[in-house]
Amino acid sequence: MQIADKTVVSIHYTLTNADGETLDSSVGQDPLVYLHGANNIIAGLEAALLGKAVGDSLQVNVEPGDGYGEIRDELVQEVDRSAFQGVDEIDVGMQFMAQTPWGEQPVTVVKVEGDNITLDGNHPLAGQVLNFDVEVVEIRDASAEELDHGHVHGAGGHHH
Repeated sequence: MQIADKTVVSIHYTLTNADGETLDSSVGQDPLVYLHGANNIIAGLEAALLGKAVGDSLQVNVEPGDGYGEIRDELVQEVDRSAFQGVDEIDVGMQFMAQTPWGEQPVTVVKVEGDNITLDGNHPLAGQVLNFDVEVVEIRDASAEELDHGHVHGAGGHHH
């Protein structure tokens, strides 16, 4: 069986950045399980996996446009400390949920200067080339319920 839309795919992967630093890995853990063709993983990795079979190993370099996007300057803004009611200490690296015109969005504190707090709403991996070492572990047809819900159910997937 080959990876195609409407298949449930299990992969082991290691994700590194351009400097070779490991950012994430499933090695030594359960594999990542996703529904192919349902936008459950980044587009560049999903496209590279299409047509692969169990046992295939590959290296995939994903450009920002097919990963988490380019850095968007409009998602970086300075706000007053008063916007953080009930939060005594604000440090670089802290993450919060912010209300935006598009709904709630995670933001990261990137600078603290007195009462001026700079927040970044870009994904932490935006603007980066992502390097994946991937091994295809399992492929199966998705169930009707998984197709209806747009994600995997059961072991390694989503549980309702």
